[in-house]
Amino acid sequence: MTRRTTAGLVAAIGTALVSTLTGAGAPTAHAQPTAAAVAAPAYVAPPIEWTRCADSYLRQQGARCGMLIVPLDHSDPEGPTVKLAVSRIRHTTATASGVMFTNPGGPGGSGRWMATLGASVPHGVGGSFDWYGMDPRGVGDSLPRLTCDRGYFDWDRPAYVPSSATIMRQWRARTEAYAAACGRAGARRLLPHLRTVDTVADFETLREAIGAETVGFYGGSYGTYIAQVYATLHPASLDRVVMDGVIDPTRVFYRANLDQDRAFQGDMDAFFGWLGQHPRQFHLGSSKAAVKAAYRQLQDRLADHPVDRVGPSELTDALLPAGYGVRNWPFVGQQLSRLVVDNDPAGIRYLYRSGNPASQDTGYAVYLATECTDAPWPSAWSTWREDNDRVHRKAPYLTWANAWYNAPCRTWPAPAGPRVAVNGNGLGFAVLLINETLDAATPISGALEVRRRFPTASLVEGVGGRSHAAGLSGVACVDNAIARYLRSGTVPTRRTGNRSDLECGPVPVPAPRSPVRPRLSPWQL
Repeated sequence: MTRRTTAGLVAAIGTALVSTLTGAGAPTAHAQPTAAAVAAPAYVAPPIEWTRCADSYLRQQGARCGMLIVPLDHSDPEGPTVKLAVSRIRHTTATASGVMFTNPGGPGGSGRWMATLGASVPHGVGGSFDWYGMDPRGVGDSLPRLTCDRGYFDWDRPAYVPSSATIMRQWRARTEAYAAACGRAGARRLLPHLRTVDTVADFETLREAIGAETVGFYGGSYGTYIAQVYATLHPASLDRVVMDGVIDPTRVFYRANLDQDRAFQGDMDAFFGWLGQHPRQFHLGSSKAAVKAAYRQLQDRLADHPVDRVGPSELTDALLPAGYGVRNWPFVGQQLSRLVVDNDPAGIRYLYRSGNPASQDTGYAVYLATECTDAPWPSAWSTWREDNDRVHRKAPYLTWANAWYNAPCRTWPAPAGPRVAVNGNGLGFAVLLINETLDAATPISGALEVRRRFPTASLVEGVGGRSHAAGLSGVACVDNAIARYLRSGTVPTRRTGNRSDLECGPVPVPAPRSPVRPRLSPWQL
């Protein structure tokens, strides 16, 4: 689930098969809520007052902004309300082809900027739609915002890998304290109402508020799970669905995070191998083995002697954008080289802080509030330790870092609901899925699972690619398929078997001397 932004780093996550989970505490499948359980009494939102956007980028792109008022609890329409920040860019053609709702992923990703997505659709097709973005409840400019511990991502944190009982105790205490802080937070009333079904209900309220009979939905990363749940619960409200970097709905979310660890190991190994192919540019060694050895030595050195408060955990976080997309490789490699060769941590500090903003934990808090309550998590610490120890032996780069990131879910102060049994059986139109083969955040196994569950879906595969949510990234084969679908509802002819329906090239790896600042930051789907 990715978050993207035009202003800097953003967040993202995903799923790929690892070893089967065992243990009494492992979560089991849950049934879809009944229609009665998800149906809400009638609620009519006040009209949205569309005004000048405060955000300069949105203004430049011609957006208007407003607030959508929705019930805190959609089953209690007369109860407390929350305000959701929304944006809109109207069609530029003589008539509109329809409405497109969007979500960039996370969970916890601010989404108003996604109203600008239409400009990226080739051949002017995006200009024939009205595009809407939304900051989901609890984040961005939506009110109230959820925050739990603004200093949680400060410097001087323990190493991620629990190589001693002391480190294990430190991280368990930290993650349990964060969950407890969320229970005491000023916006704690939000905690029971931040599930994906709540976000889907918010989008339904937006659809009704703008008077649209049906809408399209473009979701990236975790946004694809919103699309799946939306299509399952409200199929008659949709007329187009694009899922870009597809979540596996059967792995939400404990298994998804374990799955991710092995997939990221493969992409980070590929990144280290690429650095080794360019020793003159990066000076980290002339092979993958040499670069990995340099990385391990740096981790050991930082564990004993952090450099300007950069320790091994900050280094892990800082390099992770390389696992989200090959376009990040030159910039991330350059900053790693500066630290190894010149002992200059400035670039690594920038990468870490971009993914973990100082004095602001809203995105992380909402990420947890959604993932921790969308489906049950194991409560026994022995299950967590056994599962992560097993995966760590084969995928040491991310496993324990990812475990601690999600560990507050073990003691989360709001109850988890049943997992939605996603399917596309009620859809009367085609659905477009997009995934690169080796996307670590949302491996292609998730896209294939959704293809099986959505009989009208076709999958476009970036063959051999390692980038996450790679639609509208400039690969003509993929982008033209998106434009064709939005224009006419046409998708590639569905093939027989468990396979993609259109094979395209991947997002290409840039030249090593052409670094651009990454567009993806660690952790989130």
